[in-house]
Amino acid sequence: MVSGLSHMPFLVSALDRRGEILTGVLGARKDYDSGDETCSVSRERFFLVGDDDLWIATMEGEALPARTYNHVAFKIDDGEYEACLERIRGLGLDMKESRPRVEGEGRSIYFYDDDNHMFELHTGTLDERLARYAKGK
Repeated sequence: MVSGLSHMPFLVSALDRRGEILTGVLGARKDYDSGDETCSVSRERFFLVGDDDLWIATMEGEALPARTYNHVAFKIDDGEYEACLERIRGLGLDMKESRPRVEGEGRSIYFYDDDNHMFELHTGTLDERLARYAKGK
């Protein structure tokens, strides 16, 4: 039986740039750098996010060929929303306009990295969203 999320691997064209994004936007901490070694499929770096139970593995590789709505969403406090926007803008990342929402389901910031991966920073919870949906439009 699955007990939770272990890690999220991403192929990235530039390990240094991905490190800037993960530390600058998500507040991640680099925990491992393979250097020139390749214990896996390529050079890699691991970053701890949030409560340290989640790690992001970045591995050198080719960028995704296109952007899609497939994404990974991270929870943020609503009070951090504007600061997160500024950090994303400061790194020159492309943002995607948020989808239409009903009031009360939280706010989101969508942005792309340099390899066409989309990320979301979201202020709400599943319980809040379901409670709001139950009220209807």
